[in-house]
Amino acid sequence: MIESAVESNFLVAHRLHRYERTCKEVYGHNFAVEVTISEKRLNKIGFGIDFLDLKNDIDYFLKRFDHKNLNEFKTFKKITPTSENMAIWPYDSLSEKINSKNIKIIKVKIKESPQFKANYYEEKKRQ
Repeated sequence: MIESAVESNFLVAHRLHRYERTCKEVYGHNFAVEVTISEKRLNKIGFGIDFLDLKNDIDYFLKRFDHKNLNEFKTFKKITPTSENMAIWPYDSLSEKINSKNIKIIKVKIKESPQFKANYYEEKKRQ
């Protein structure tokens, strides 16, 4: 089994609901999203997925949120757009598009800064 990862960035504003520190007001981040995949087999060139294809899929997902306020999206009207919650969102969406017999997304990491990161992965398929 081989693991590969691709990272992309997007700029967003958000605020944290029910949080009584400075993040209760709208503020911005330059988030990094790192998607890690497992590959069972490599093709004749020597990779399981082309990094450029994976980067394009990630960027396509992120572009509708780039330079927007996350709190205005339906997903984050009910849940707080913390890094932890934000890691689930691309995991689910990109898994539907990318997962195959040979390739599976195994983890999404959201980095809101070099010091603060959240990972999402599944030990087994959610019901």
